[in-house]
Amino acid sequence: MQVVHSIADLRTRIKEYRRKHDQSVGFVPTMGYLHEGHVSLLRKARTQSGLVVLSIFVNPLQFGPGEDFERYPRNTEKDLQLAEAAGADLVFMPTVDEMYPTPIRTTVSVTGLTSRLCGASRPGHFDGVATVVSKLFHIVQPDQAFFGLKDAQQIAVIEQMVQDLNLDIEIVPCPTLREADGLAMSSRNVYLSEQERKQALVLSQSLEKVKEFIQSHPSFSSEELVQLVSSHISTAPLATIDYVEALGYPTLEPFEIGHHPASIIVALAVKFGKTRLIDNLIIQVRK
Repeated sequence: MQVVHSIADLRTRIKEYRRKHDQSVGFVPTMGYLHEGHVSLLRKARTQSGLVVLSIFVNPLQFGPGEDFERYPRNTEKDLQLAEAAGADLVFMPTVDEMYPTPIRTTVSVTGLTSRLCGASRPGHFDGVATVVSKLFHIVQPDQAFFGLKDAQQIAVIEQMVQDLNLDIEIVPCPTLREADGLAMSSRNVYLSEQERKQALVLSQSLEKVKEFIQSHPSFSSEELVQLVSSHISTAPLATIDYVEALGYPTLEPFEIGHHPASIIVALAVKFGKTRLIDNLIIQVRK
């Protein structure tokens, strides 16, 4: 496994690989502090790609004022150990100055899909995501890019960007990995106190209740699903709900009872103390 820090060096190595091999390049973009969820993306890429490229970059553009950019968890040594064990070939670890050597004047904005969920509660967040992912796609020029479904809105935004800009990249959504007790794996879980960690289990529990409800109710409204999830989350005294929404997926549009889209997403964001966690459930309700 090779670690590179400059865009020019990364491009040179990828071009050299493509010159010698007729195999695809798989890409896993991350902000580091890797866990088994990231590892699963690398393993998936390893099964489908000849060259596996991992990026580790905490992108300042996607953090708003007062968010945790400065204190976002970082552990380079552990990240590199996990990356090598999972089969990464190249790890791209640029500095902020390498990615943004001058104040950026060009950004990528995906409209519509970003007006709800995290896009509504974190204004500008997805502009930062779309911009950095676009830059990384142009630098790496992968054949496939692998993303976790824990942030399903992010995948919907990136797929729309790839479609609209005619980027020749296959986006590969990968299942959310969870701890043994059901909590979705996240780099931010490290922020949780012992009591917050215990109470955070209401997130996955509430989504399981939705799954059971939908299986036993052929007709339902988005309001019923939101109420079911919100009520269960509210049983945790330390939980503060940012949002709970039930929408069509991947359109992220509301739906009415009796007019269900083929797939729906029940998505949530909840704070425990200063830690904001997201989770979701995507269900195919009709073929």
